Amino acid sequence: MTDAGKKYGTKYRWSLVIISVAVSFLIHIPELIDLLGGLENHNVFPGIQTLEVINEIFFSFVALLFLFWLTTVVFRFNETTAKISWQKLILSFLLCWLASTLLSNAFYHLHQSFDILAVQSTAHHYLHPIRDFIISGVVTGSCYIIYITRRQQKILLENQQLKLENILSQYESLKSQLNPHMLFNSLNTLRSLIREEPVKAQNYTQELSNVLRYMLQENDSKHTTLARELEFIEGYTFLLEMRYEDNLVFEIETDKHFNSHLLPPMSLQVLIENAVKHNEISNRHPLRVSIRTTDDGMLHVCNPRQPKRTDSSGTGIGLDNLVKRYHLLFDKEITIDRNEKTFCVSIPLINPGNHENTDH
Repeated sequence: MTDAGKKYGTKYRWSLVIISVAVSFLIHIPELIDLLGGLENHNVFPGIQTLEVINEIFFSFVALLFLFWLTTVVFRFNETTAKISWQKLILSFLLCWLASTLLSNAFYHLHQSFDILAVQSTAHHYLHPIRDFIISGVVTGSCYIIYITRRQQKILLENQQLKLENILSQYESLKSQLNPHMLFNSLNTLRSLIREEPVKAQNYTQELSNVLRYMLQENDSKHTTLARELEFIEGYTFLLEMRYEDNLVFEIETDKHFNSHLLPPMSLQVLIENAVKHNEISNRHPLRVSIRTTDDGMLHVCNPRQPKRTDSSGTGIGLDNLVKRYHLLFDKEITIDRNEKTFCVSIPLINPGNHENTDH
């Protein structure tokens, strides 16, 4: 049995004990009131004694525990996998009623045969069948309510687990679409450098190694810090500047206050790659990409719009995947602001303290 199963089993048993104690006292309220002088002249239970009432309450408590045990064993109310139909509920009630009646008769015979103290009165004689009926309803109803509550909790937990597994599956799928794209572009650039500028190719290989190491290290991570992402981007922008030389310029201005804030790994790489892919980069039209943070905890990546003459619309996987990753991981949205002159994407930086609280 798992720890959760043991914990539930203990909680279930204690619930039945507490219910048994409460019901044992409640069904003997008339005797208790009379014993405490609440009924004038003791006309209902003449000559009632304290020990008699205690024996009656104790017997009721033991009987309730037995009925709970019997119902649990026969109909498995403590198992969420059991199917409890209306027919089973009715059978459970009838079984409890029969068992309670037999126990009451057994207690009466013990009282007669061994002089066990018990309340003796005409009213008490007629109260027993009513109490047997009430006890049967309480036992069956309590077991069913506990069963339904536990079953609903289990369904909610399973739904949450399925939702989490679905989110993780979607996230892994998104990451697998991004990494090969970046690697393919980098290898194409390296091939050109090896042929044309072998010395620069060595530096490029070293930085590419650092970039790939980061990608492998962060592959299993759902989020990273801005500081680590910027360290990775330093190497990634070096690779791009080696390819485009002075025609591609990066302006990075970030507040160190946000260095520990979180974002999905390679978010900046996606936005930079998107800018490079869809804009002309040449001596005539150099591209300037700015990366900056603002006081409201947003990271802005902006560039002027200078579309390529050739169609480069692509599939839109990179930016779309970033939107989905933010939604899946942080339940946050990114902002895309475009006009005729500029294209700007704003992504929220997640406070690590707030994210930990949300996870728990």
